[in-house]
Amino acid sequence: MRSMLRKAPGRLSKFDRKLVRAVSNLPGGGHDDFFRRLSAAANKGKLWFCVAGAMALVPGKTRRAAVHGLIAQGVASAVTNLVFKTLLPRTRPLPEHLPVFRFVHPQPTSSSMPSGHSASAVAFALGVGMVRPALGAAVAPVAAGVAYSRIHTGAHWPSDVLFGSAIGAGAAMVTRKWWPVRPPFPETRRAAVRAAELPEGEGLGIAVNTLGGSYADETVDALQKTFPKAYIKKIAPDEAIDAGIAQVATRPGIAALGVWGGDGTVGAAAAAAVERSLPLLVLPGGTLNHFARDAGTPTLVAAVQAGSRGEAAVADVGHVSVERGRADSPEHLELIMLNTASIGLYPNLVRRREQLQPALGKPLAGVVAMFRTFAAGTPTTLIVNGVRHRLWILYIGRGRYYPRDHAPLVRPVLSDGILDLRMITADEPFARLRLLWDVLTGTVGTSGITHLSETDRITVEPGNGPMVLAVDGEVMPGVRSVEFTVRRDALTYYSPLG
Repeated sequence: MRSMLRKAPGRLSKFDRKLVRAVSNLPGGGHDDFFRRLSAAANKGKLWFCVAGAMALVPGKTRRAAVHGLIAQGVASAVTNLVFKTLLPRTRPLPEHLPVFRFVHPQPTSSSMPSGHSASAVAFALGVGMVRPALGAAVAPVAAGVAYSRIHTGAHWPSDVLFGSAIGAGAAMVTRKWWPVRPPFPETRRAAVRAAELPEGEGLGIAVNTLGGSYADETVDALQKTFPKAYIKKIAPDEAIDAGIAQVATRPGIAALGVWGGDGTVGAAAAAAVERSLPLLVLPGGTLNHFARDAGTPTLVAAVQAGSRGEAAVADVGHVSVERGRADSPEHLELIMLNTASIGLYPNLVRRREQLQPALGKPLAGVVAMFRTFAAGTPTTLIVNGVRHRLWILYIGRGRYYPRDHAPLVRPVLSDGILDLRMITADEPFARLRLLWDVLTGTVGTSGITHLSETDRITVEPGNGPMVLAVDGEVMPGVRSVEFTVRRDALTYYSPLG
Protein backbone atom coordinates (compact mmCIF):
# COMPACT_ATOMS: atom_id res chain seq x y z
CA MET A 1 0.00 0.00 0.00
CA ARG A 2 2.83 2.40 0.84
CA SER A 3 4.37 1.78 -2.58
CA MET A 4 1.03 2.59 -4.21
CA LEU A 5 0.94 5.95 -2.47
CA ARG A 6 4.48 6.77 -3.54
CA LYS A 7 3.28 6.46 -7.15
CA ALA A 8 1.01 9.51 -6.75
CA PRO A 9 0.98 10.39 -10.48
CA GLY A 10 -0.28 6.86 -11.16
CA ARG A 11 -3.76 5.45 -11.48
CA LEU A 12 -4.80 6.12 -7.86
CA SER A 13 -3.90 9.79 -8.11
CA LYS A 14 -5.66 10.16 -11.46
CA PHE A 15 -8.78 8.48 -10.04
CA ASP A 16 -8.81 10.78 -7.02
CA ARG A 17 -8.21 14.01 -8.97
CA LYS A 18 -10.84 13.14 -11.56
CA LEU A 19 -13.52 12.63 -8.88
CA VAL A 20 -12.46 15.70 -6.93
CA ARG A 21 -12.71 17.83 -10.12
CA ALA A 22 -16.23 16.49 -10.67
CA VAL A 23 -17.19 17.46 -7.12
CA SER A 24 -15.58 20.91 -7.47
CA ASN A 25 -17.63 21.56 -10.62
CA LEU A 26 -20.92 21.06 -8.77
CA PRO A 27 -22.84 24.33 -8.36
CA GLY A 28 -22.82 25.88 -4.92
CA GLY A 29 -25.92 25.95 -2.75
CA GLY A 30 -27.47 24.90 0.52
CA HIS A 31 -26.06 21.40 0.15
CA ASP A 32 -22.56 22.80 0.83
CA ASP A 33 -23.58 23.93 4.31
CA PHE A 34 -25.46 20.65 4.86
CA PHE A 35 -22.46 18.44 4.12
CA ARG A 36 -20.14 20.69 6.12
CA ARG A 37 -22.43 20.40 9.15
CA LEU A 38 -22.91 16.65 8.67
CA SER A 39 -19.15 16.12 8.49
CA ALA A 40 -18.62 18.18 11.66
CA ALA A 41 -21.39 16.30 13.49
CA ALA A 42 -19.52 13.02 12.93
CA ASN A 43 -16.27 14.34 14.46
CA LYS A 44 -14.98 11.92 17.12
CA GLY A 45 -18.07 9.74 16.64
CA LYS A 46 -20.45 12.25 18.24
CA LEU A 47 -23.17 11.61 15.67
CA TRP A 48 -23.13 7.85 16.23
CA PHE A 49 -23.14 8.20 20.01
CA CYS A 50 -26.28 10.34 19.72
CA VAL A 51 -27.97 7.86 17.38
CA ALA A 52 -27.04 4.96 19.67
CA GLY A 53 -28.34 6.88 22.69
CA ALA A 54 -31.71 7.34 21.00
CA MET A 55 -31.82 3.65 20.06
CA ALA A 56 -30.94 2.65 23.63
CA LEU A 57 -34.24 4.10 24.82
CA VAL A 58 -35.98 1.17 23.09
CA PRO A 59 -35.37 -2.13 24.94
CA GLY A 60 -34.71 -5.46 23.26
CA LYS A 61 -33.02 -5.93 19.90
CA THR A 62 -32.92 -2.18 19.19
CA ARG A 63 -30.76 -1.57 22.24
CA ARG A 64 -28.63 -4.58 21.36
CA ALA A 65 -28.18 -3.16 17.85
CA ALA A 66 -26.98 0.15 19.32
CA VAL A 67 -24.37 -1.61 21.45
CA HIS A 68 -23.16 -3.69 18.50
CA GLY A 69 -22.92 -0.58 16.32
CA LEU A 70 -20.83 1.27 18.91
CA ILE A 71 -18.49 -1.70 19.40
CA ALA A 72 -17.92 -1.96 15.64
CA GLN A 73 -17.43 1.81 15.37
CA GLY A 74 -14.91 1.76 18.22
CA VAL A 75 -12.88 -1.02 16.61
CA ALA A 76 -12.90 0.72 13.21
CA SER A 77 -11.83 4.03 14.73
CA ALA A 78 -8.98 2.44 16.69
CA VAL A 79 -7.66 0.49 13.70
CA THR A 80 -7.86 3.54 11.43
CA ASN A 81 -6.28 6.10 13.72
CA LEU A 82 -3.74 3.98 15.59
CA VAL A 83 -2.58 1.72 12.77
CA PHE A 84 -3.20 2.82 9.20
CA LYS A 85 -2.81 6.59 9.61
CA THR A 86 0.64 5.87 11.03
CA LEU A 87 1.63 3.32 8.41
CA LEU A 88 0.20 5.21 5.40
CA PRO A 89 1.03 8.94 5.60
CA ARG A 90 -0.64 10.96 2.86
CA THR A 91 -1.20 14.65 2.20
CA ARG A 92 -4.81 15.81 2.17
CA PRO A 93 -6.37 17.70 -0.76
CA LEU A 94 -5.14 21.29 -1.17
CA PRO A 95 -7.36 24.42 -1.26
CA GLU A 96 -6.87 24.80 -5.00
CA HIS A 97 -8.59 21.47 -5.58
CA LEU A 98 -12.02 22.70 -4.39
CA PRO A 99 -13.93 25.96 -4.22
CA VAL A 100 -12.93 27.94 -1.14
CA PHE A 101 -16.53 28.19 0.08
CA ARG A 102 -16.70 24.40 0.18
CA PHE A 103 -13.30 23.62 1.66
CA VAL A 104 -13.28 22.47 5.31
CA HIS A 105 -11.57 24.86 7.73
CA PRO A 106 -9.48 24.12 9.66
CA GLN A 107 -8.37 21.08 7.74
CA PRO A 108 -7.29 18.04 9.80
CA THR A 109 -3.53 17.61 10.22
CA SER A 110 -3.40 13.79 10.41
CA SER A 111 -2.77 11.54 7.42
CA SER A 112 -5.45 11.63 4.77
CA MET A 113 -5.30 7.84 4.27
CA PRO A 114 -7.68 6.32 5.35
CA SER A 115 -10.83 8.26 6.26
CA GLY A 116 -11.67 7.72 9.93
CA HIS A 117 -15.12 9.30 9.51
CA SER A 118 -15.96 6.82 6.74
CA ALA A 119 -14.65 3.84 8.73
CA SER A 120 -16.76 4.77 11.77
CA ALA A 121 -19.87 5.51 9.70
CA VAL A 122 -19.84 2.23 7.78
CA ALA A 123 -18.92 0.20 10.87
CA PHE A 124 -21.79 1.68 12.90
CA ALA A 125 -24.38 1.23 10.14
CA LEU A 126 -23.39 -2.37 9.41
CA GLY A 127 -23.09 -3.20 13.11
CA VAL A 128 -26.63 -1.96 13.70
CA GLY A 129 -27.92 -3.71 10.60
CA MET A 130 -26.54 -7.09 11.64
CA VAL A 131 -28.88 -7.04 14.63
CA ARG A 132 -31.76 -4.96 13.25
CA PRO A 133 -31.66 -4.91 9.42
CA ALA A 134 -34.43 -2.30 9.14
CA LEU A 135 -32.56 0.10 11.44
CA GLY A 136 -29.33 -0.55 9.57
CA ALA A 137 -31.08 0.38 6.32
CA ALA A 138 -32.35 3.60 7.94
CA VAL A 139 -28.88 4.55 9.20
CA ALA A 140 -27.11 3.62 5.93
CA PRO A 141 -28.00 6.84 4.02
CA VAL A 142 -26.67 8.92 6.92
CA ALA A 143 -23.45 6.90 6.93
CA ALA A 144 -23.13 7.30 3.17
CA GLY A 145 -23.70 11.04 3.55
CA VAL A 146 -20.93 11.30 6.14
CA ALA A 147 -18.53 9.37 3.91
CA TYR A 148 -19.32 11.58 0.90
CA SER A 149 -19.10 14.76 2.99
CA ARG A 150 -15.41 14.08 3.52
CA ILE A 151 -14.86 14.38 -0.25
CA HIS A 152 -17.30 17.26 -0.67
CA THR A 153 -15.50 19.35 1.96
CA GLY A 154 -11.97 18.48 0.78
CA ALA A 155 -11.04 16.59 3.96
CA HIS A 156 -10.14 13.39 2.04
CA TRP A 157 -9.39 11.99 -1.36
CA PRO A 158 -12.03 9.55 -2.69
CA SER A 159 -9.68 6.58 -2.30
CA ASP A 160 -9.24 7.51 1.39
CA VAL A 161 -13.01 7.24 1.81
CA LEU A 162 -13.16 3.90 -0.01
CA PHE A 163 -10.34 2.43 2.08
CA GLY A 164 -11.88 3.76 5.30
CA SER A 165 -15.25 2.29 4.33
CA ALA A 166 -13.63 -1.09 3.74
CA ILE A 167 -12.03 -0.93 7.21
CA GLY A 168 -15.43 -0.12 8.72
CA ALA A 169 -17.07 -3.05 6.95
CA GLY A 170 -14.29 -5.34 8.13
CA ALA A 171 -14.64 -4.14 11.72
CA ALA A 172 -18.38 -4.84 11.65
CA MET A 173 -17.78 -8.36 10.32
CA VAL A 174 -15.13 -9.06 12.96
CA THR A 175 -17.34 -7.84 15.79
CA ARG A 176 -20.15 -10.03 14.50
CA LYS A 177 -18.12 -12.95 15.85
CA TRP A 178 -17.76 -11.10 19.16
CA TRP A 179 -21.42 -10.16 19.37
CA PRO A 180 -23.13 -13.03 17.55
CA VAL A 181 -26.77 -12.88 16.58
CA ARG A 182 -28.65 -15.37 18.72
CA PRO A 183 -30.32 -18.16 16.77
CA PRO A 184 -34.08 -18.41 17.18
CA PHE A 185 -35.37 -20.48 20.08
CA PRO A 186 -37.00 -23.82 19.26
CA GLU A 187 -40.76 -24.00 19.24
CA THR A 188 -42.52 -24.85 22.49
CA ARG A 189 -43.51 -28.51 22.68
CA ARG A 190 -45.62 -30.26 25.31
CA ALA A 191 -46.27 -33.94 26.07
CA ALA A 192 -50.04 -33.56 26.33
CA VAL A 193 -52.20 -35.61 28.68
CA ARG A 194 -55.67 -35.28 30.16
CA ALA A 195 -56.19 -34.36 33.82
CA ALA A 196 -59.21 -33.88 36.05
CA GLU A 197 -61.46 -31.07 34.86
CA LEU A 198 -61.95 -28.41 37.53
CA PRO A 199 -65.10 -26.43 36.68
CA GLU A 200 -65.23 -23.41 39.03
CA GLY A 201 -62.41 -25.09 40.97
CA GLU A 202 -64.36 -28.18 41.97
CA GLY A 203 -61.89 -30.76 43.36
CA LEU A 204 -59.08 -28.20 43.51
CA GLY A 205 -57.12 -27.41 46.64
CA ILE A 206 -54.98 -24.25 46.56
CA ALA A 207 -52.09 -23.48 48.89
CA VAL A 208 -51.40 -19.73 49.08
CA ASN A 209 -48.04 -18.53 50.38
CA THR A 210 -48.68 -15.20 52.07
CA LEU A 211 -44.99 -14.39 51.66
CA GLY A 212 -45.35 -14.56 47.87
CA GLY A 213 -43.98 -11.54 46.07
CA SER A 214 -47.34 -10.23 44.86
CA TYR A 215 -49.52 -11.30 47.80
CA ALA A 216 -52.04 -8.73 49.03
CA ASP A 217 -54.92 -8.77 51.51
CA GLU A 218 -57.42 -9.31 48.70
CA THR A 219 -55.53 -12.21 47.06
CA VAL A 220 -57.46 -15.05 48.70
CA ASP A 221 -60.83 -13.37 48.07
CA ALA A 222 -59.92 -12.89 44.41
CA LEU A 223 -58.90 -16.55 44.08
CA GLN A 224 -62.10 -17.68 45.78
CA LYS A 225 -64.19 -15.69 43.30
CA THR A 226 -62.23 -17.20 40.44
CA PHE A 227 -62.51 -20.75 41.86
CA PRO A 228 -65.70 -20.62 43.98
CA LYS A 229 -65.77 -24.38 44.63
CA ALA A 230 -62.08 -24.74 45.50
CA TYR A 231 -60.58 -25.24 48.95
CA ILE A 232 -58.06 -22.47 49.64
CA LYS A 233 -55.57 -22.42 52.50
CA LYS A 234 -53.46 -19.44 53.49
CA ILE A 235 -50.01 -20.43 54.69
CA ALA A 236 -49.10 -17.91 57.37
CA PRO A 237 -45.61 -16.36 57.54
CA ASP A 238 -44.75 -18.41 60.63
CA GLU A 239 -46.04 -21.68 59.13
CA ALA A 240 -43.86 -24.21 57.31
CA ILE A 241 -44.52 -24.18 53.56
CA ASP A 242 -44.18 -27.95 53.21
CA ALA A 243 -46.61 -28.63 56.05
CA GLY A 244 -49.20 -26.19 54.68
CA ILE A 245 -49.02 -27.70 51.20
CA ALA A 246 -49.24 -31.24 52.60
CA GLN A 247 -52.40 -30.28 54.48
CA VAL A 248 -54.02 -29.20 51.22
CA ALA A 249 -52.77 -32.20 49.21
CA THR A 250 -54.13 -34.74 51.74
CA ARG A 251 -57.52 -33.12 52.18
CA PRO A 252 -60.35 -35.57 51.25
CA GLY A 253 -61.86 -34.98 47.83
CA ILE A 254 -58.86 -33.17 46.38
CA ALA A 255 -58.34 -34.14 42.71
CA ALA A 256 -55.72 -31.50 41.88
CA LEU A 257 -53.24 -29.39 43.82
CA GLY A 258 -53.03 -25.67 43.13
CA VAL A 259 -50.29 -23.39 44.34
CA TRP A 260 -50.01 -19.61 44.51
CA GLY A 261 -46.47 -18.36 45.14
CA GLY A 262 -43.00 -18.03 43.72
CA ASP A 263 -40.65 -20.68 42.33
CA GLY A 264 -39.64 -21.98 45.77
CA THR A 265 -43.26 -22.49 46.78
CA VAL A 266 -44.10 -24.07 43.41
CA GLY A 267 -41.17 -26.46 43.85
CA ALA A 268 -42.48 -27.59 47.24
CA ALA A 269 -45.97 -28.07 45.75
CA ALA A 270 -44.51 -30.05 42.85
CA ALA A 271 -42.83 -32.42 45.32
CA ALA A 272 -46.16 -32.99 47.05
CA ALA A 273 -47.95 -33.46 43.72
CA VAL A 274 -45.39 -36.02 42.54
CA GLU A 275 -45.54 -37.90 45.84
CA ARG A 276 -49.35 -38.12 45.78
CA SER A 277 -49.81 -38.42 41.98
CA LEU A 278 -51.86 -35.23 41.80
CA PRO A 279 -51.88 -32.87 38.81
CA LEU A 280 -50.46 -29.45 39.64
CA LEU A 281 -52.10 -26.13 38.76
CA VAL A 282 -49.55 -23.31 39.01
CA LEU A 283 -50.93 -19.83 39.73
CA PRO A 284 -48.31 -17.10 39.24
CA GLY A 285 -48.00 -15.34 42.56
CA GLY A 286 -44.33 -14.76 43.34
CA THR A 287 -41.58 -12.35 42.44
CA LEU A 288 -40.23 -14.89 39.95
CA ASN A 289 -42.59 -17.30 38.18
CA HIS A 290 -40.30 -19.23 35.88
CA PHE A 291 -42.15 -22.53 35.94
CA ALA A 292 -45.52 -20.83 35.44
CA ARG A 293 -44.09 -19.13 32.34
CA ASP A 294 -42.59 -22.35 30.97
CA ALA A 295 -45.80 -24.27 31.72
CA GLY A 296 -47.90 -21.80 29.77
CA THR A 297 -49.77 -20.38 32.78
CA PRO A 298 -48.04 -17.01 33.34
CA THR A 299 -51.47 -15.42 33.93
CA LEU A 300 -54.45 -16.40 36.03
CA VAL A 301 -56.63 -16.46 32.89
CA ALA A 302 -54.44 -19.12 31.29
CA ALA A 303 -54.45 -21.20 34.48
CA VAL A 304 -58.25 -21.04 34.74
CA GLN A 305 -58.61 -22.10 31.11
CA ALA A 306 -56.34 -25.12 31.50
CA GLY A 307 -57.89 -26.23 34.80
CA SER A 308 -61.48 -25.90 33.62
CA ARG A 309 -60.82 -27.94 30.46
CA GLY A 310 -58.49 -30.52 32.03
CA GLU A 311 -55.71 -29.58 29.60
CA ALA A 312 -52.40 -30.83 30.94
CA ALA A 313 -48.94 -32.13 30.09
CA VAL A 314 -46.18 -34.10 31.78
CA ALA A 315 -42.76 -32.79 32.80
CA ASP A 316 -39.55 -34.29 34.04
CA VAL A 317 -38.31 -33.20 37.43
CA GLY A 318 -34.84 -33.13 38.88
CA HIS A 319 -34.10 -35.31 41.88
CA VAL A 320 -31.58 -33.71 44.21
CA SER A 321 -29.83 -35.78 46.89
CA VAL A 322 -28.08 -33.50 49.39
CA GLU A 323 -25.63 -34.27 52.20
CA ARG A 324 -25.13 -31.37 54.57
CA GLY A 325 -24.06 -30.64 58.13
CA ARG A 326 -21.00 -31.86 59.99
CA ALA A 327 -19.32 -35.14 59.20
CA ASP A 328 -20.14 -36.53 62.67
CA SER A 329 -23.82 -35.52 62.43
CA PRO A 330 -24.78 -35.47 58.75
CA GLU A 331 -28.19 -34.49 57.42
CA HIS A 332 -29.58 -36.08 54.28
CA LEU A 333 -32.21 -34.35 52.12
CA GLU A 334 -34.13 -35.54 49.07
CA LEU A 335 -35.49 -32.66 46.99
CA ILE A 336 -37.42 -32.05 43.79
CA MET A 337 -35.95 -29.50 41.36
CA LEU A 338 -38.34 -27.94 38.87
CA ASN A 339 -36.13 -25.26 37.32
CA THR A 340 -32.51 -24.65 38.23
CA ALA A 341 -29.78 -25.12 40.80
CA SER A 342 -26.58 -23.17 41.13
CA ILE A 343 -23.38 -22.78 43.11
CA GLY A 344 -21.13 -19.75 42.99
CA LEU A 345 -22.02 -16.26 41.82
CA TYR A 346 -25.06 -17.13 39.71
CA PRO A 347 -27.69 -16.13 42.33
CA ASN A 348 -26.07 -12.68 42.62
CA LEU A 349 -26.02 -12.38 38.83
CA VAL A 350 -29.71 -13.27 38.50
CA ARG A 351 -30.74 -10.89 41.28
CA ARG A 352 -28.88 -7.97 39.69
CA ARG A 353 -30.19 -8.81 36.20
CA GLU A 354 -33.80 -8.95 37.41
CA GLN A 355 -33.38 -5.57 39.15
CA LEU A 356 -31.90 -3.91 36.04
CA GLN A 357 -34.09 -5.58 33.42
CA PRO A 358 -37.13 -3.25 33.62
CA ALA A 359 -34.96 -0.21 32.90
CA LEU A 360 -32.33 -1.68 30.58
CA GLY A 361 -33.95 -4.67 28.88
CA LYS A 362 -32.70 -8.27 29.06
CA PRO A 363 -29.50 -8.10 26.93
CA LEU A 364 -28.02 -4.92 28.40
CA ALA A 365 -29.17 -5.82 31.94
CA GLY A 366 -27.30 -9.12 31.56
CA VAL A 367 -24.10 -7.33 30.49
CA VAL A 368 -24.22 -4.79 33.34
CA ALA A 369 -25.09 -7.48 35.90
CA MET A 370 -22.18 -9.65 34.73
CA PHE A 371 -19.73 -6.75 35.04
CA ARG A 372 -20.90 -5.85 38.53
CA THR A 373 -20.92 -9.47 39.69
CA PHE A 374 -17.57 -10.64 38.35
CA ALA A 375 -15.57 -7.47 38.85
CA ALA A 376 -15.56 -8.08 42.62
CA GLY A 377 -16.49 -11.78 42.89
CA THR A 378 -14.17 -14.68 43.70
CA PRO A 379 -14.23 -18.18 42.17
CA THR A 380 -15.20 -21.33 44.09
CA THR A 381 -13.31 -24.64 43.99
CA LEU A 382 -15.62 -27.56 43.22
CA ILE A 383 -15.28 -31.18 42.12
CA VAL A 384 -17.80 -31.75 39.34
CA ASN A 385 -18.27 -35.35 38.18
CA GLY A 386 -14.87 -36.16 39.66
CA VAL A 387 -12.97 -33.26 38.04
CA ARG A 388 -11.67 -30.34 40.11
CA HIS A 389 -12.43 -26.83 38.82
CA ARG A 390 -12.20 -23.25 39.98
CA LEU A 391 -15.58 -21.86 38.99
CA TRP A 392 -17.29 -18.51 38.81
CA ILE A 393 -20.60 -20.20 38.12
CA LEU A 394 -21.96 -23.72 38.19
CA TYR A 395 -25.49 -23.74 36.80
CA ILE A 396 -27.76 -26.76 36.36
CA GLY A 397 -31.07 -26.48 34.55
CA ARG A 398 -33.75 -29.16 34.59
CA GLY A 399 -34.24 -29.21 30.86
CA ARG A 400 -32.44 -27.53 28.00
CA TYR A 401 -32.53 -23.75 28.40
CA TYR A 402 -32.00 -21.04 25.78
CA PRO A 403 -30.04 -19.02 24.82
CA ARG A 404 -26.95 -21.20 25.08
CA ASP A 405 -24.86 -18.70 27.02
CA HIS A 406 -24.47 -17.29 30.53
CA ALA A 407 -28.02 -15.91 30.75
CA PRO A 408 -30.52 -18.74 30.07
CA LEU A 409 -34.09 -17.47 29.92
CA VAL A 410 -36.44 -19.85 28.10
CA ARG A 411 -37.13 -23.60 28.32
CA PRO A 412 -39.29 -24.67 25.36
CA VAL A 413 -39.47 -28.39 26.33
CA LEU A 414 -40.15 -29.68 29.85
CA SER A 415 -39.82 -33.41 29.14
CA ASP A 416 -36.47 -33.89 27.36
CA GLY A 417 -34.71 -36.00 30.04
CA ILE A 418 -31.83 -33.50 30.20
CA LEU A 419 -29.80 -31.78 32.91
CA ASP A 420 -28.36 -28.62 31.36
CA LEU A 421 -24.88 -28.14 32.90
CA ARG A 422 -23.09 -24.82 32.43
CA MET A 423 -19.77 -23.92 34.01
CA ILE A 424 -17.85 -20.66 33.74
CA THR A 425 -14.38 -21.57 34.93
CA ALA A 426 -11.49 -19.63 36.43
CA ASP A 427 -8.92 -22.35 35.63
CA GLU A 428 -7.47 -20.47 32.64
CA PRO A 429 -4.83 -17.68 32.81
CA PHE A 430 -6.23 -14.14 33.13
CA ALA A 431 -9.65 -15.68 33.75
CA ARG A 432 -11.26 -12.52 35.15
CA LEU A 433 -10.06 -10.28 32.32
CA ARG A 434 -11.13 -12.86 29.74
CA LEU A 435 -14.54 -13.14 31.36
CA LEU A 436 -15.13 -9.38 31.40
CA TRP A 437 -13.99 -9.10 27.76
CA ASP A 438 -16.33 -11.93 26.78
CA VAL A 439 -19.19 -10.15 28.54
CA LEU A 440 -18.41 -6.91 26.69
CA THR A 441 -18.24 -8.61 23.31
CA GLY A 442 -21.19 -10.94 23.88
CA THR A 443 -19.15 -14.12 23.44
CA VAL A 444 -19.51 -15.74 26.85
CA GLY A 445 -21.42 -18.64 25.28
CA THR A 446 -18.56 -19.44 22.86
CA SER A 447 -15.64 -18.54 25.13
CA GLY A 448 -12.97 -20.99 26.19
CA ILE A 449 -13.92 -20.38 29.83
CA THR A 450 -17.54 -21.44 29.27
CA HIS A 451 -18.33 -25.15 29.26
CA LEU A 452 -21.78 -26.33 28.17
CA SER A 453 -22.87 -29.95 28.38
CA GLU A 454 -25.97 -32.12 28.79
CA THR A 455 -26.29 -35.21 30.92
CA ASP A 456 -28.72 -37.08 33.17
CA ARG A 457 -26.54 -37.28 36.31
CA ILE A 458 -24.26 -34.74 38.00
CA THR A 459 -22.29 -34.98 41.24
CA VAL A 460 -20.74 -31.97 42.96
CA GLU A 461 -18.46 -31.83 46.00
CA PRO A 462 -16.71 -28.81 47.55
CA GLY A 463 -12.99 -28.47 47.01
CA ASN A 464 -12.25 -26.73 50.30
CA GLY A 465 -15.04 -26.62 52.86
CA PRO A 466 -18.84 -26.74 52.69
CA MET A 467 -20.59 -25.00 49.80
CA VAL A 468 -23.77 -22.99 49.42
CA LEU A 469 -26.34 -24.54 47.08
CA ALA A 470 -29.41 -22.82 45.65
CA VAL A 471 -32.26 -24.99 44.30
CA ASP A 472 -35.18 -23.17 42.65
CA GLY A 473 -34.18 -20.03 44.51
CA GLU A 474 -34.01 -21.66 47.95
CA VAL A 475 -30.52 -21.34 49.49
CA MET A 476 -28.91 -24.13 51.54
CA PRO A 477 -25.55 -23.52 53.26
CA GLY A 478 -23.25 -26.18 54.67
CA VAL A 479 -23.62 -28.65 51.78
CA ARG A 480 -20.93 -31.36 51.65
CA SER A 481 -22.08 -33.16 48.51
CA VAL A 482 -24.99 -33.17 46.09
CA GLU A 483 -26.16 -35.46 43.30
CA PHE A 484 -28.63 -34.51 40.54
CA THR A 485 -30.62 -37.01 38.48
CA VAL A 486 -33.73 -36.88 36.28
CA ARG A 487 -37.13 -38.42 36.97
CA ARG A 488 -38.84 -38.76 33.60
CA ASP A 489 -42.48 -37.62 33.22
CA ALA A 490 -42.92 -37.52 36.98
CA LEU A 491 -45.11 -34.41 37.17
CA THR A 492 -48.47 -33.75 35.55
CA TYR A 493 -49.23 -30.04 35.30
CA TYR A 494 -52.11 -28.05 33.84
CA SER A 495 -51.22 -26.17 30.68
CA PRO A 496 -53.30 -24.71 27.85
CA LEU A 497 -50.30 -25.51 25.66
CA GLY A 498 -50.95 -29.19 26.33
